[in-house]
Amino acid sequence: MRRPIYLIIGISLVVIAAVSVSLSRSGSSGLQAVMAGNTQIDTAQLADRGDSYKKGSYDEYLSKFRSSVERPNLDFIIEGESYTNSRDMAVSVVDHQDGGDGKAIMTEESGTVEWEIDVTQEGLYNLQLKLLTPEGKESDVERELRIDGELPFSEARSLIFNRIWKNETNEFIRDDRNNDLIPNQVEVPMWQEVRLKDATGYYTEPYLFYFTKGKHTLSLTSVKEPLMIDYIKLTNKEAMPTYDQLAAIYKEKGYQAVKNVSIKIQGEHTANKSSATLLPYNDRSSPAIEPYHVSKLRNNAMGGWGWRMPGQWIEWEIEAPEDGLYQIAFKNRQNYLQGGYALRSLSIDGQIPFQEAGTLPFAYSPDWQMGVVSKSADEPYLFHLTKGKHTVRLETTLGDMAPIIRSVESSILQLNAMYRQIISFTGTVPDTFRDYQLDKRIPHMSELFRKESDLLYQVAKLIDGSGEGSDRSAVLKSLAYQLNDMADRPDTVPSRIDRFKTNVGGLGDWLNSFKEQPLAIDYLIVGSPGAKLPNPDASTWGSVKASMQSFLASFTEKYDEFTDGDGDGEIITVWMTTARDQAQVLKRLVDDTFTAETGIRVNLKLVSSDVVLSATIAGQGPDVALQMGNDLPVNYATRNAVQDLSAFPDFDAVRKQFHESAMVPYEYNGKYYALPEQQTFPMLFYRKDILEDELKLKVPQTWDDVHELIPALQKHNLNMGLPQRPLDMTGNEIATTNVAALPPSPSMVMLLYQNDGQLYSKDGMTSQLDGETAIQVFKRWTDMYVNYKLPIALDFANRFRTGEMPIGIADYTMYNKLSVFAPEIKGLWEFAAVPGTMTASGEIRRDVGSGGSSAVMLKHAKNKEAAWTFMKWWTGKDTQLAFGRQMEIRLGTSARYPTANLEAMSLLPWPAKDYQQLKLQQEWVHGIPEVPGGYMTGRHIDNAFRRVVVQGDDPRESMDNYVRYINEEITLKRKEFKLPYKE
Repeated sequence: MRRPIYLIIGISLVVIAAVSVSLSRSGSSGLQAVMAGNTQIDTAQLADRGDSYKKGSYDEYLSKFRSSVERPNLDFIIEGESYTNSRDMAVSVVDHQDGGDGKAIMTEESGTVEWEIDVTQEGLYNLQLKLLTPEGKESDVERELRIDGELPFSEARSLIFNRIWKNETNEFIRDDRNNDLIPNQVEVPMWQEVRLKDATGYYTEPYLFYFTKGKHTLSLTSVKEPLMIDYIKLTNKEAMPTYDQLAAIYKEKGYQAVKNVSIKIQGEHTANKSSATLLPYNDRSSPAIEPYHVSKLRNNAMGGWGWRMPGQWIEWEIEAPEDGLYQIAFKNRQNYLQGGYALRSLSIDGQIPFQEAGTLPFAYSPDWQMGVVSKSADEPYLFHLTKGKHTVRLETTLGDMAPIIRSVESSILQLNAMYRQIISFTGTVPDTFRDYQLDKRIPHMSELFRKESDLLYQVAKLIDGSGEGSDRSAVLKSLAYQLNDMADRPDTVPSRIDRFKTNVGGLGDWLNSFKEQPLAIDYLIVGSPGAKLPNPDASTWGSVKASMQSFLASFTEKYDEFTDGDGDGEIITVWMTTARDQAQVLKRLVDDTFTAETGIRVNLKLVSSDVVLSATIAGQGPDVALQMGNDLPVNYATRNAVQDLSAFPDFDAVRKQFHESAMVPYEYNGKYYALPEQQTFPMLFYRKDILEDELKLKVPQTWDDVHELIPALQKHNLNMGLPQRPLDMTGNEIATTNVAALPPSPSMVMLLYQNDGQLYSKDGMTSQLDGETAIQVFKRWTDMYVNYKLPIALDFANRFRTGEMPIGIADYTMYNKLSVFAPEIKGLWEFAAVPGTMTASGEIRRDVGSGGSSAVMLKHAKNKEAAWTFMKWWTGKDTQLAFGRQMEIRLGTSARYPTANLEAMSLLPWPAKDYQQLKLQQEWVHGIPEVPGGYMTGRHIDNAFRRVVVQGDDPRESMDNYVRYINEEITLKRKEFKLPYKE
């Protein structure tokens, strides 16, 4: 009897909430101008910081020529096929493809191609390429530009050319639960004319390059992906008119406004887009969204959080019924930047029509707005369209915020450099009773603090405008106050150094978030000027009705299942233990390929990893479980809970897809109980700007080099990062709360394998960590912390970002984190194979251990052949590649998938140079074996380590002591599972 009561109470609460929301909206206007008045940040107030330009930057480069060099109204064209030289690249001349004519050249994903050009007039020129992005690894093309063999400025090291994408279909397919599936993204091959510009959006105008009169060489070095080039052009673009000037031209030509025209295009029905990550999504914030469903997923909005980075653009296609002047309106929602604007540039048929259209601000509102692109609240901008098809494009831009971001980025780099200079005298934990006399040792310290404080206050004032302040400027003001106070009281700097470091790190996070400009679009309307537009809000009754229906549907809707299992044919149950994004991608791949090809249906469920074993024991488990940790297959196998996969006749052919080391953790008594999905291993990360440029040190190749490098770093109170604990997939050390399942330390394993040591005996009955090799390795490892004082626990990503730790060893997935987490140091760091141990023959052994995840088949699976077919499909090259690319499409570079399938890994969008380093290291990877009771090994290695490093115990005695505990646990488990054991 209680359920109906709860139901009535629940419905009542829903009604009250819906009415409250509706009433709160009733006071807002149904028509709001997207652009009205002066809403842009006035960056003219920002002081010229010529003395603070980032070294080697475009700002510094342009400052030499901006005031004294002309921009000639001339064009110089270099045909692609007229290249004069190529290095490490086989350049081929091809006929135009996809609608072009004449000839072009195909450049590969590595190597350099060079052209010669005769410039007849000195000046600043834009560089424009006519190009096509051929089939590759589905990532953006990247090139490095040099003029006369020199890099003109640091940003020219990374020139990005976007591929063009579209939805495979705008008629969205639905799954068997009646939910819209996100459409596949397909590349649109087309020739583009692209002016070289900054991909980060820090510079809104295309780059200018200085050429003297005479002959010059241009070279493009491939960083990533192939590229087809028709020609390169030196040119200068014409001045863009203001809207008033354009309106005068309209009047002069007699253009008239169209009447009774209204063309609505749903935002999710895009034509083209700059990135495959720009996906339609489901929004249930209002029943007025088109289309809307109370419980099912509908692709009814476009952009949102995924459409936030500068340079990303979305394009819609319209059919104008007649020539004339039109207005453009967007139903939009910008509920991310409170007190700020999301900026977009609007172009028609690829051209921005007037200056004001280059920076359109979309104001903050928690609700959906209907906004006309307008000069003022009662004067819309008009756009001349001829009869026929046209494209409307919105591109994310930083607009007048770009100089602010460049200034703050320069400030971060200078403050981090000052931090490193300060700790070179004080260390990271200064003596509070000591006077370091920093104002004498670093005479310019106070001046720099005061200058950067003034800048940050100035930026905060620009952001706040006439307001009293906002959350967006709080970080700036906090650091500015600290800098000013430290400038006035330099004797307090040592005691505040930790807080200073934290505040600068916070400024870096602020920079990342400040340049993000999210915006959602429900639909756009192109029509007659002044026409009445739909109300963006639902009625009160519509909101109440939708809320009630949604509440009732929550009792029957199964949100953790991705199929209902209805239909004919074989069916298997698969459990995933990660997140909904991964499950949705897998579900789409299953429907499109696996079920279509095999007829086997998959009941996919999203569960927590800790319920798999208990559910299996209770007879409620799946047929196949995915994303299982490397320690689990053998753990389950000892309990007879998983299927021996080596019993299948084609197992040997399947295992050849993976590195031999990837199978090691899943072997038990000569049988294999899992297939690898992911495999990760350590790499050496280093800051080029600090290690090579500032300190003039070389990247270490051996551990002897490391022992020489560490004191050289510590002279400046810098350090090297050596992982004491393994990292999880987010790049953080595994927490002590999970210590029972702690894998062996990657540093210990690395040194052990480089010296032919082993963790266990061949029969798996005893630990080999008390052998002489292991003891010597353990002593050498702990000496790094005892004698060299390496930090035991570290936040490597943050320390690497500040430069406090300019070199360190970390899992290669740290690459993903740094690419997103620390964009201000892009181009300043690289990774390489880890330091190794020199053998008598002169070879450097770079052995490392690996981690990863796996797929298992449960013992009780009813249809083992169908389950095996699924596992082969899932871990195969095509599926792993498609899954990896789709995850990167949805979540960006941070989600680059560390697949264990060797061929799939080679096809993921790694820069060519970085992939070669990964491939080099992968040749030295070892799998870490799992044995019954082996879960204690990592825990007791950690215990022995702390006894030596923290308490000062003898390494041999400590390891011998804990090996006894390891062996006792192994013996106990072997007895429990009735296996042979050693007394």
